[in-house]
Amino acid sequence: MDLSRKMMLQRLRLTIGGAVQGVGFRPFVYALARRSHLSGFVGNESGGVFIEVEGEKKDLQDFLSRLREDAPPLSHITKIKTEEIRIQNDNNFRIVESENRADENTLVSPDTSVCKDCLRELFNPHDRRFRHPFINCTNCGTRFTIIKDIPYDRSNTTMSRFEMCELCRSEYDNPLDRRFHAQPNACRDCGARVWFDGKNEKKIYDEDAILATQKVLSEGKIVAVKGIGGFHLVCDARNDTALRILRERKGRIGKPFAVMCRNLRAAKSLAVINQAELKLLNGKERPIVLLRKKQAAEISELIAPGNNFLGVMLPYSPLHYLLLNSTNEKFHNLDVLVMTSGNFSNEPIVKDNAEALEKLSLLTDAFLLHDRDIYVPCDDSVVRVFENHELPIRRSRGYAPFPVQLPFKLPPILAVGGELKATFCVAKDEFAFVSQHLGDMENLETLRAFEKSIGQMRKLFRIEPEIVAFDKHPNYLSARWAKDNLTKLFQPETRLVAVQHHHAHIASVMAENGLDGTEKVIGFAFDGTGYGDDGAIWGGEVLLADYRGFERAAHLKYFPLAGGDVSVKKPYRVALAHLWQAGIDWNEKLPCVAACSETEKKILLKQFENNLNTIPTSSFGRLFDAVASLVGVRQTITYEAQAAIEFEAALDETISDFYEFDLIEGGITKIDCAKIISEIAKDVLAQIPVAEISAKFNNTVADLILRLALKFRTRENLNKVALSGGCFQNVALLRASLRRLRENDFEVFTHRQVPPNDGGLALGQAVIAGFHQSKN
Repeated sequence: MDLSRKMMLQRLRLTIGGAVQGVGFRPFVYALARRSHLSGFVGNESGGVFIEVEGEKKDLQDFLSRLREDAPPLSHITKIKTEEIRIQNDNNFRIVESENRADENTLVSPDTSVCKDCLRELFNPHDRRFRHPFINCTNCGTRFTIIKDIPYDRSNTTMSRFEMCELCRSEYDNPLDRRFHAQPNACRDCGARVWFDGKNEKKIYDEDAILATQKVLSEGKIVAVKGIGGFHLVCDARNDTALRILRERKGRIGKPFAVMCRNLRAAKSLAVINQAELKLLNGKERPIVLLRKKQAAEISELIAPGNNFLGVMLPYSPLHYLLLNSTNEKFHNLDVLVMTSGNFSNEPIVKDNAEALEKLSLLTDAFLLHDRDIYVPCDDSVVRVFENHELPIRRSRGYAPFPVQLPFKLPPILAVGGELKATFCVAKDEFAFVSQHLGDMENLETLRAFEKSIGQMRKLFRIEPEIVAFDKHPNYLSARWAKDNLTKLFQPETRLVAVQHHHAHIASVMAENGLDGTEKVIGFAFDGTGYGDDGAIWGGEVLLADYRGFERAAHLKYFPLAGGDVSVKKPYRVALAHLWQAGIDWNEKLPCVAACSETEKKILLKQFENNLNTIPTSSFGRLFDAVASLVGVRQTITYEAQAAIEFEAALDETISDFYEFDLIEGGITKIDCAKIISEIAKDVLAQIPVAEISAKFNNTVADLILRLALKFRTRENLNKVALSGGCFQNVALLRASLRRLRENDFEVFTHRQVPPNDGGLALGQAVIAGFHQSKN
C-alpha cells in the first residue's frame, strides 16, 4: 500500500445502542460496509451492537451517515459511540460471534406484524413457505414474547428446540439474506406446526387444521386460537347466536369485543376511518383501534352494545391471514372475526396449550393450537386517535417493552404499578421500560404472570433494583407483593418507596413528554379511584407538582360512597349520594331514584345521615357515573367505566352550553358540584335530551379545568398544564379542555406513549422514586 493511501485510512470502533438486535441490523451493517469498501467486523453484545470499520475517510463518513438514514425498519438507534483506533489492515468485512456482558443490556424489539415480503411469499403457490403459518424474517414477527435472555440469539428463545433444516440454515447463515439470524426462522419441515383439536376428535394438522377451524366458525361455533402473545376466543362477527353464546360463557354481559377484519375494505364497511387511523391500522404495531361505527354496519349489535365505537384490527400474524383467507370458497364470507382475549374476566391472557385445554374448554367448542411456545403473555394493544396521534388505552403487543426515553438518568428501579390495568416498570439510566398489560391485579393468575414478566424484564435489561416503588393503597396486591418480597427477591440494600396514586399519574405524563422536573406543572388527575394521603379515596385532584413532590391545590368536594365497590358497580347509588348531599329530593321521576328499591333507599339514607359504612371520595370518575345514572344512561355496570363511556357516546359536540361548578375558597379549593346536580336534575325532569346534557356537563368540566388553571397560573406563576387519569380517555373532554387551555396560551401535556389510566401509573412511580433517591 502506498504511503499516500495509507495516510487516508482510518479505523473506527462504534458502539450502537437501541433496538438493534433481532431486527436485521448486523446484515444491514455487513452489506453497507461492503458497498462502502470497508473492512472490519460487526457483532452483537449485551449492550447492543459493536462495529469496527476501516477504510478511506470519505467512505467512513458515507457509512456513518447511511447507518442512521437507511437502518432496518424495526431498528431504533438511541446512541452511537465512536472512537478512532489503530489500523488493522483487514482485507474483508465479517460478522463475528456475540459477546455477552452481564452488566449491559440492549433494547428488545416488540412483536410486530408480518411484513410485505413475507406476506407475498405466504400467498405465492411457488414459494416453499406458501401458506406456512409461521413465516417471518428479520423485518417482522415475534420477538418479545419468545425471548428469555439477551443477547438475542436462538438459544435464548423458545425456538431453541427447533433445529433448522439445511435450506433454513443456509438462509440463517447468509448475511445477504433477509432471514440472516432471524431467530424464529423455520419452515414446514423444521418448525412449529399448527393443529385443530375439536375435543374428542382426531387432531387435524397444517392446512387441514385451518379449514377445520373455518368450518366450525362458519357453523357459529367458538374456537380458541393460539396467536403470538396468547389465545384469542374467536367467532363469526356477523353471527348473533355465536356472540350470545360467547357472552354467556365468558360472563361478559356488556363489555365490547374487538374484531379482526380481513382487509381495509372490510374495516371500512364497518367504521369511519380517517388517515391517521388508517396509518395506525396498517402500521407494524397493529393495535386494536377504536373507530366510530357506521350506522349501517353489517355486524352483530352484540359486539359493542350501547357504544358508538368499534375496536378494529387487521391481521398481524401469518396464521390470522390464513384464517381470514380460506382456500375454500364456502368460507370466503368469514371476513370479520371477533377476536377477544382468551381468558376469564380480569385474568391475564392464557398462553400455554395445556393451560388453554384446561381453562378455556368451558368457553370454546374447539382449539387451533401450535407448538411454538410463548414465554410471556402479551395481549393486544388498544388505542384511540386524538389530534392525529395515538392515545393509548392499553399498551401491550407491538409497543412493549420499548422504553420511554427520559431526559435524566435514574438508578435501577422497579415500580409495581396499581391494581387495575396492571403494568409494571423497570428503569435504569435514561430508559423506563413499561411492561405489557397484564390484567387486573386481583387474582393469583395475574400475580403469577406479573412475577414471571418482572423476572424476564429484569434479566433482559440487566436491572437489579435499588428501589421498589409501589402505590400507597394498603390493599393493593401489587403493593403487598412489593413489601412481602423485598428481602426474598432483591438485594439487602434495596429500599421501598410508597408513591401517591395521583402524583404518579401527573409524573407519568410529565416523563413521557420529556419534562426534566425543574418546573412545576398544574396537574389535573381525574380518575375513578386512588388512595389519598388523608385516607379518603381521591380522584378529582389538582396538584401543583414536580417529581419531588406535590401540593394538593384543589379537589372535588368529598361525597359519601356507600359500601365502596358496591356503589362503583351501581352508579345509581352514587347519583343518590350526590342528590342527598345537594339537598335534592329523591324524586321517583329521576331514573336513578326509580332504579333503587324502597328498602335500599332507606338503607342508603341511613348510611348517608349517620356516616355508616361510607367512604369519602373526591372522584371525578364517580361523578361522571353519577350524572350518567341521573340522566338515565346506565344504572348498573358490568365493566369498569361503562356508564361514563356510554354517557360520552351520547354526547353532541355541536352544543356549547354549560353548567357551572361552585368553588369554595380557603386553604385547598373545594370544587362543589351541588348546583350542577340540581340543574341536571331539572333538565332531566324537563326532558332535555341526553345528548345535550352530556355535552353541557362535558363542557362544564373543561371550563372548570380552565378556571383552575388560570387561578393557579396567577397565584403560582406556572404555565405548564398536565392532564392525566382515566377520565382523559374521554376524547370529547380532552378536546374541549385542550382548546380552552391553548386559547389562553397554556403549554399543555397529554399522553401519547403510555395510557392516561392506571396502565401508565408505574412510569410515574418509577420517576418519583428516582427523584426520592436523589433527595436522600
